[in-house]
Amino acid sequence: MNGLTAFLEKYFVPVAAKIGSQKHLVALRDAFISTMPITMAGSIAVLLNAFFRDFPTDWGWTGFVAAMQPLIEINGYVYNGTLAIVSIIFAFSLGYNLSKVYEVDRLAGGLVSLAAFVMNLTVTVSLDAVKAAIAASNANFDVNTLPKEFAGIPGFFNLSQVNGTGLFTAMIFGFISTIIYAKLMRRNIIIKMPDSVPPAVSKAFAAIIPALVALYVVGIIDWAFFKITNMDVITWISKTIQEPLLSLSQGYGAVLLVTFLVQLLWFFGIHGPNVLAPVLESLWGTAQLQNISAAQEGAKLPFEWVRGSFDAYVWMGGSGGTLVLIIALLMFSKRADARTVAKLSLAPGIFNINEPIMFGLPIVLNTIYLIPFLIAPMVMVTIAYFATTLGLVGPVKIAVVWVMPPLLNSFLATGGDWMAPVISLINMVIAFLIWVPFVITANRVGVPEEEMKA
Repeated sequence: MNGLTAFLEKYFVPVAAKIGSQKHLVALRDAFISTMPITMAGSIAVLLNAFFRDFPTDWGWTGFVAAMQPLIEINGYVYNGTLAIVSIIFAFSLGYNLSKVYEVDRLAGGLVSLAAFVMNLTVTVSLDAVKAAIAASNANFDVNTLPKEFAGIPGFFNLSQVNGTGLFTAMIFGFISTIIYAKLMRRNIIIKMPDSVPPAVSKAFAAIIPALVALYVVGIIDWAFFKITNMDVITWISKTIQEPLLSLSQGYGAVLLVTFLVQLLWFFGIHGPNVLAPVLESLWGTAQLQNISAAQEGAKLPFEWVRGSFDAYVWMGGSGGTLVLIIALLMFSKRADARTVAKLSLAPGIFNINEPIMFGLPIVLNTIYLIPFLIAPMVMVTIAYFATTLGLVGPVKIAVVWVMPPLLNSFLATGGDWMAPVISLINMVIAFLIWVPFVITANRVGVPEEEMKA
């Protein structure tokens, strides 16, 4: 065991640490984190409508739904301003955070990234689509009276491209445009204003040339791409890159692998979810956003395993299901030091904060706990994955704040599926059984000298 730990510490940890500190990946991670207030507000709106509209409708409480209609409509407004346009919000956040790591004007960088993304959203109105929409609305209007010239009027946004569907496009063009802007800024290819000019004005003028070059590069890419493929970039990326990757993320192997890597990184003191955030958020996070959108529209959920699934069923108390370890320590540990750490870690652990137990026990670089720390989450993710894919529990369709206590987390994340906390509880019991033998073993290994004398 010590030989394996030494090998991983020598060859794996440096690579993981380098990846975790790579500035572009750090900016991508922070961009996703920055959107949390927006995504959380939209998720709460969807959750409330599940209790005000969806469940009561299924139960036949039509009077209750009618009484709640004002709140339902308000939640709809909140959703439209948050998750319905999350790709636009993310585009700005990515440009801002990239500019931060390049140490250039962040506001201008965010605006450049936003503009680069929006450039991909200009679509052409289809006359047939307009006729179909009018017919579907039962409007008292003869669609055949629409002039043929109406077809092909540009300037309308396809709102289905600015929800989670557009995230990959926002990433690609956010990186392209902001990096060009940042590099030109750092090389001082700017318009310099006299010192007497107010700083805000000077900054705005300094960003003109870099922003102009960056946006024209994106414009040329968009124009050339459409001429070659007769398809806009965002649609092409969605069909040829995003959809295959999201499909791959739904495989058991991918889910199990990322769970293992998160645990392995944490064992060496590297925050696994942070290092793997670009993967977790761009794949499973995107899938979750699409599930939330589908839930808001009352449509079938497109994905079974999403970002919130890990939190709901696997990372109770934090990565590794360490809340279960805390309970095992309080019940079976005879070591005063371990029991003291467990008592201090219990309250944070209930809210999924596990740094006290990770570094206080410690679990980090503690070979006694390596096996359960790796195995327990892999067993839990296996149970939850197949329970979801086999239809025993509904997929996660609500984004729940990460500090939500276990059991309640899975109940809310699935929109009130009572089977979800049952699966979470089963996982906690199984993880408990995995942790206990190692807690008992730790009673006999490395006991502090003062306890041995006692």
